[in-house]
Amino acid sequence: MSEEILINITPMESRVAVVENGVLQEVHVERTQRRGIVGNIYKGKVVRVLPGMQAAFVDIGLERAAFIHASEISQREGSAVENITALVHEGQALVVQVTKDPIGTKGARLTTQLSIPSRYLVYMPRSSHVGISLKIEDEAERERLKQVVSDCMDSENIKDAGGFILRTAAEGARAEEILQDIRYLRRLWEQIGSQIKTCGAPTVIYEDLGLALRTLRDLVNPKIEKIRIDSRETFQKTTQFVAELMPEIADRLEHYPGERPIFDLYGVEDEIQRALERKVPLKSGGYLVVDPAEAMTTIDVNTGAFVGHRNLEETIFKTNLEAATAIARQLRLRNIGGIIIIDFIDMEDEEHQRQVLRTLEKQLERDHAKTNIIGITELGLVQMTRKRTRESLEQVLCEPCVACQGRGKLKTPETICYEIFREILREARAYQAEGYRVLANQKVVDRLLDEESGNVAELETFIGRTIRFQVESMYSQEQYDVVLL
Repeated sequence: MSEEILINITPMESRVAVVENGVLQEVHVERTQRRGIVGNIYKGKVVRVLPGMQAAFVDIGLERAAFIHASEISQREGSAVENITALVHEGQALVVQVTKDPIGTKGARLTTQLSIPSRYLVYMPRSSHVGISLKIEDEAERERLKQVVSDCMDSENIKDAGGFILRTAAEGARAEEILQDIRYLRRLWEQIGSQIKTCGAPTVIYEDLGLALRTLRDLVNPKIEKIRIDSRETFQKTTQFVAELMPEIADRLEHYPGERPIFDLYGVEDEIQRALERKVPLKSGGYLVVDPAEAMTTIDVNTGAFVGHRNLEETIFKTNLEAATAIARQLRLRNIGGIIIIDFIDMEDEEHQRQVLRTLEKQLERDHAKTNIIGITELGLVQMTRKRTRESLEQVLCEPCVACQGRGKLKTPETICYEIFREILREARAYQAEGYRVLANQKVVDRLLDEESGNVAELETFIGRTIRFQVESMYSQEQYDVVLL
């Protein structure tokens, strides 16, 4: 199986696509003005203690106060968590790390159990535990890695100075590579420690890497054959990062200088559009219906026009098997998290049920997010969870539709602006014109003339032509036209 990572960089946003055998599996989007904060460490201030909820709100300098549960502060293991009032009080300074981005109306989720990731390790300065990723299954390799960390800590004379978790990428890593990571993490923690002592609250103390470098650290594995980057500046940054931390993948980095946008070349733009649709067609003629809601996401499987050659049970079984594979891909592609309920078509044969569940489990093994299939309910629904840390693709790219009181979704004016910029770049490369006129909805034009005016000016300089804007009152928020002058 060939895997590639495509990295598309513009001043407004960074986008990453993971492509397996020519098929898009994952998309990550990070807007420059709205970067995720998972992994960031803050010195915050406790603003409210809630004894009834065993929790507290902490001001870390964001619009909304963040939330921390007593179990994320308590040093006790197991169910006997200390009372929140014994752990924190209002006005207290608290060093915390973000485990979940603010999503919807909910503030960020926090922990005081800090962890800092590198290529092969996660360093936990407030723990003494050495753990190994469950995805490393070979017992001999697990023992070797434990011994390597122990030897490294002895050689560095590190005593009572935190714990480590060996990440999946550590499988097969040499002792000197792991030692290099330990040294890097210890240096970083010393810098963080000195900042904690001197800074006031609320202050950000440590920020996780941007999307491009985070992708290299977290997503690259031996199966990745190429990492293509369409920005020379980012390519140079990643080359330097790789030389310092991941020299073994240097030959896989490649700068893409092509005229055609890299996401167009691989059909990624079309796949992103399809990932925002409710209905997902299956090759057999069946289809999925994906409905994200506040509490959970439901996925319904339908046979559609597909009719089996032998009987109805065979038709249902084949559709469900195909659906299991498609669902695993859709969860990754849309970055759906939390509780997920799957309504497969009812199967009478228990062996068929087991095979469909096994297929779903096997396909989910490739998912970087932690998943857990709980089982089938009496109603025949499959219950599962997928760890949610960042917003889903729909939450990043879309907003609730004002016209239908949030029952549907529209792409944001920001998303439409960036689509317009990409369209203008395409037109500029394909046709000679004196300039361009953009016809669009009032909100989109307002944004182009206000928040995006700097980006418009940069684009005009880049293509050497003027861009004019015209409001079309009959256009919906997602409608626009780019006309050659």
